Amino acid sequence: MSEKMTGKQALLEMLKAEGVQHIFGNPGTSEAPIMDMLGDYPELKYFLTLQESVAMGMGEAYARATEKPSLVMLHVDSGLANGIAIMLDALNTGTPMVILSANYDARKINETKTDLAELVRPVTKWAVELNLPDQIPSAIRRAFNEANSHPKGPVYVGFTANALEAEAEMNIVPSGKVHDSYRPDSKGIEEAASLLLAANRPIMIVGDRVSEDHANDQAVELAELMGLPVHQSRGAEVSFPTTHPQFFGNHTLRVTRGRELLKEADLVLAIGMDAMDELFYWGDVILGPTTKLIHIDPIPGRVGRSEPTDVGIISHCGLAIEELINSIKPRLTPVLENDIEGRKLEVVAAVAERRKAIDDSVAAKWDNKPMIPARMMWELAKAIPANAIVVDDSISNRATMRHYFQGEKRGDLRAFRGQSIGGGIGTTMGTQVANPDRPVIGIIGDGSAMMTIQGLWTAANDNIPCIFAICNNGMYRVLKVNFDVYQREILQQKESAGENLPYSDFPTPFDVSAIAAGMGVHGERITDPAEIAPAVQRAIASGKPAVLDIVIDGSL
Repeated sequence: MSEKMTGKQALLEMLKAEGVQHIFGNPGTSEAPIMDMLGDYPELKYFLTLQESVAMGMGEAYARATEKPSLVMLHVDSGLANGIAIMLDALNTGTPMVILSANYDARKINETKTDLAELVRPVTKWAVELNLPDQIPSAIRRAFNEANSHPKGPVYVGFTANALEAEAEMNIVPSGKVHDSYRPDSKGIEEAASLLLAANRPIMIVGDRVSEDHANDQAVELAELMGLPVHQSRGAEVSFPTTHPQFFGNHTLRVTRGRELLKEADLVLAIGMDAMDELFYWGDVILGPTTKLIHIDPIPGRVGRSEPTDVGIISHCGLAIEELINSIKPRLTPVLENDIEGRKLEVVAAVAERRKAIDDSVAAKWDNKPMIPARMMWELAKAIPANAIVVDDSISNRATMRHYFQGEKRGDLRAFRGQSIGGGIGTTMGTQVANPDRPVIGIIGDGSAMMTIQGLWTAANDNIPCIFAICNNGMYRVLKVNFDVYQREILQQKESAGENLPYSDFPTPFDVSAIAAGMGVHGERITDPAEIAPAVQRAIASGKPAVLDIVIDGSL
């Protein structure tokens, strides 16, 4: 039944109808009509941030944690522009978000009115700006529908002042659930099963969409059934238990061994990921000439996009793996089962050897001052509660961090999944807002933290009781690492200038703990590894946000 109301009231009524509980934002003058009315909607909790990237980071993490579209409110062109980097990340990785902002009066078309929808159209699934109040309910309904259906992603809706202030008859009807679990093609499953059964050196690589399709258990069953070594692509979500004896960790093309691994395999099974997606160019075809590729993914257009694919299957990851298992089981012979068991034993031994080699490689430096990253991560991993969620924005220390922190299921580990840095503080807070009953600790590089250090104020202002553990190495170490990769791996130079890359050091040190104190957050500067565990315990016991500014060695 329709009711006459203003556009701004219709907007807030639609957000309430969609089940929105939290709004992450930074308002401007054009959003004042909305902000003025928010006081009449106490069920909509607004988290005020001091910079738009913080709001976007919180919204992106909150959406992944709740598996529902998040609501972010920015302002005009300047606010939207500051949020574009994370909008692009959300589009590329499939995070459902609804982003709103207001514009000036539509009659200012001849003056300084920016086409906001056009500004963000390249980084969103759908973008629209409304001039009439009665456009609002249907546009918001479509926005949530678009954000939450495959391929999921960010959606933008803008409002001119005319749309917000004028009145019209409104129908407040929310979006409905979209059921879009694709079943795999049976012929593709049979072909994939045949290739797997014939392979002698297969490997499996899983991506975030295995986790998002809740297919972790199926992935484990398939890996054990076929004795597969398992790697994870990027690893922003837990798509395979990191403690599993067949799990090798994150796969990267940036080291020679990672590329050799693909060439040595006679079959690569890539599930729920953008296969061979990487920053550097390693050639048009990365796999070996005799290596087969099976690629399973729920998003149309991603399968076969970059690497020649022998069997491509567009499907819900869990349904595809289940049918693959059902196709394989009747075709297993005693000879095959014996071969698979032998392969599994080799894989388990190789994983154990790899973990030992990492431990051995840092043993001689364990008591160094400043402490090495491995010591920091080991001390932190021992200190946090068993039910803690760990947010990984450790940037260049990610490989080390992932050696010491484990995730059994989706949500135990969560990374900021962007190509730029600066998302860790927002991601940590968004994860905590979505999980109020679990401790959340973000492990964040100092360069990334300083991009959005204003986020600490939001943590204090709204008492978001997460812990920010800063990897303070006094540099943009990721730039040095990547330049080292470029020179050694791309240019094939024996010597690299990565260690001394200009303009990547911070000669004037950051005292992040002092900055935190200035924003109302308890901070401790830590140089002794023995101080880490007590500091973690104090932070958790306080029930308030805290910063642990941990000084570590940044050498390559």
